[in-house]
Amino acid sequence: MSNQSSSGFTHLDASGQPAMVDISGKNDTYRIAVAESRIFLPEAVRSEFRDNDIQTRKGAVFQTAVIAGIMAAKKTPELIPLCHTLLLDGCDVHIQLTGEEAVIRCTVKTTGKTGVEMEALTGASVAALTIYDMCKALTHEMVIRETKLISKTGGKHDYGK
Repeated sequence: MSNQSSSGFTHLDASGQPAMVDISGKNDTYRIAVAESRIFLPEAVRSEFRDNDIQTRKGAVFQTAVIAGIMAAKKTPELIPLCHTLLLDGCDVHIQLTGEEAVIRCTVKTTGKTGVEMEALTGASVAALTIYDMCKALTHEMVIRETKLISKTGGKHDYGK
């Protein structure tokens, strides 16, 4: 049975009402998604960068953001209403200072009936928000510039690299 509405949106039923996609007929597949967030860090923040992290009174910013990103990926179905609950096989969050930006890459893996794009996007987003939160005492001039899907594999349609 398809949940897809005549408009092509999978999260609307035939009458246009919100509905979780029925994945009961799908096979388990190994799936990987990679998402990226970028946050502009003004000099007031970058000047605190030491030993591959930004140190504030709240602690090591990147290390804390990595943990926050992993926790967020695990909690995605509690944040995004129609997401399926997934058992994650792995989640890695890497943060690197590149020029004036912190570049956050979140890679999520699962073996299941649906993809992990939302988990990767949520992990990258929350890591960026955590950096903002931990550094806002230094300046409010930070800008979360973009969050995007880099790649996904293992489902009906691969995307990206």
